[in-house]
Amino acid sequence: MHADAGREKAFARAYRLLATRPRSEDEIRRSLRRADFAEEITEEVIVRLKDHRLLDDRAFAIGWTQSRMQFRPRSKRLIQRELREKGVSQEEAVEATDEIDDDETALALARRRAERLKGLDRTTRIRRLSSYLQARGFARNTISRTVTSILDSDEDAHS
Repeated sequence: MHADAGREKAFARAYRLLATRPRSEDEIRRSLRRADFAEEITEEVIVRLKDHRLLDDRAFAIGWTQSRMQFRPRSKRLIQRELREKGVSQEEAVEATDEIDDDETALALARRRAERLKGLDRTTRIRRLSSYLQARGFARNTISRTVTSILDSDEDAHS
């Protein structure tokens, strides 16, 4: 009876975690281990969740990427790192982010941010736009191209 009660508690914990947002297999496993569930129960929960298609790292990675790009866009590299931190394999992280175009994403983000920076001097705008894009994981060359493009188009519009 004791093992059954532990098993039920482990499943309940996993279901609560999945109710708030999709999770990776590793996130569920770590949570159950932190709660001191036996390894055998933890693995049983993982297997059953996978059998019921409630746990699928590939689907999780794709969903995480789509959500990030819709609500909090960032670079492909940063999203891949987030996925790896959540226990998704490198291969699945790369596959999930395959269609992200960092130049396009950086340009869209910088355009929106540049609107807020109108009226500031060129040097301050360059610094703030660059910092903003850097915080979202973009590479220096992408940032440089994007900031130059935004500022050049702003100057052309005011000429």
